[in-house]
Amino acid sequence: MSDSWFYGSRKNNNKRDNSLWVIVIIFMILNVGVLSYVTFFIDRNPVSTDEINEMKTQLENLRFQLSSAQSEIESLQDQLKLGKVTNNTKNIILTQLYNQTRRSVVLISVTTPSGGGTGSGFIYDREGRIITNNHVVDEAETIEVTFIDGTIVEAELVGTDPYSDMAVIQIDVPDDILYPLVLGDSSELLVGETAVAIGNPFGLANTMTAGIISALGRQSSVQGNYVVVDVIQTDAAINPGNSGGPLLNAKGEVIGMNTWILSQTGQFSGIGFAIPSNTIKREIDSLIDTGSYEHPWIGIQGRDLTPAIAREMSLDPNTGGTLVVDVVDGGPAEEAGLQGADSTVVIDGQQVGVGGDVIIGADGKTMKTFYDLIFYVSREKHPGDILSLTVIRDGATTEIDLTLGVRPPPS
Repeated sequence: MSDSWFYGSRKNNNKRDNSLWVIVIIFMILNVGVLSYVTFFIDRNPVSTDEINEMKTQLENLRFQLSSAQSEIESLQDQLKLGKVTNNTKNIILTQLYNQTRRSVVLISVTTPSGGGTGSGFIYDREGRIITNNHVVDEAETIEVTFIDGTIVEAELVGTDPYSDMAVIQIDVPDDILYPLVLGDSSELLVGETAVAIGNPFGLANTMTAGIISALGRQSSVQGNYVVVDVIQTDAAINPGNSGGPLLNAKGEVIGMNTWILSQTGQFSGIGFAIPSNTIKREIDSLIDTGSYEHPWIGIQGRDLTPAIAREMSLDPNTGGTLVVDVVDGGPAEEAGLQGADSTVVIDGQQVGVGGDVIIGADGKTMKTFYDLIFYVSREKHPGDILSLTVIRDGATTEIDLTLGVRPPPS
């Protein structure tokens, strides 16, 4: 909390408080004045009973207004106290959170054929395994890990997944300096929740920034134009060097791994992204045991079936689904008999392939967009699983069973 914020808020609150006390004093003066006037008036002037009752009613109204003003002041004072406690508590929570987790976050320095770079990572277990981004250690010839106390050790690469931008590295150190972080459940996140990023932006070790969960279920393209699904968006400041560091909730659990930002300048602009913790959970054992992770693969090039494309194919504009533009030679889709576009049309000035199969469902679930399909397959399926597709072909609906393959390595 900055001094300017604190004093500015306190000054405004005092003004409000003082204004209310002025109102109370005015009511008190009026109360006393009316009472004195009534007494004096009755003593000097004979008045009727009705006039006396009317004056008493006016006096009671003034007393009621005074009581209401006093109650409002007491309520506002309670709110001010609560606000101060809340702000102080928030600062205490963030401070405790930092102290609780700072020893678990490390600086990762690499040398590559083209130079070198730095990033962040966090301790996964007491075996010395550290989770970071694939792009932090990609093509690394040497990897060094620096702890908050200045200890520097060499690390070995254990496993990578370029499609989820995940990597695991290993260090050999006494386990009493290893403080693993707990992986939380990213499926329980809500927009507006606290999000805290700890990392090493621009090489500035153990920097903490705080914000909120801005959005959930985002998607982003990575190597080979494949889509990372269910990405977390946050406004907690993320900058070069934060990559691979943890995104934490208010309990200090890892809810994501800071990965990239959306910016035209390369600097943080309020939009950062993190790989969700449930993706990490899903892949971590495979990365440790086999050095890689096998993603399920359909083997198509697809796009959303827009109303304009649907009309070109004589379909209901509200159909929705995935238009199969092309199938990969020898891939699962070709083997299952899916068909790609057989002609092109111009829509909004662009050539668009049409006439291919339209996937509108999978395993009995409606798939309104290409993202719905990719999300479902990525989250719920594995290579070798059967994917039962509901497909529109030549205006008729049919069912096609497809055996999912393994996504090929990026080219």
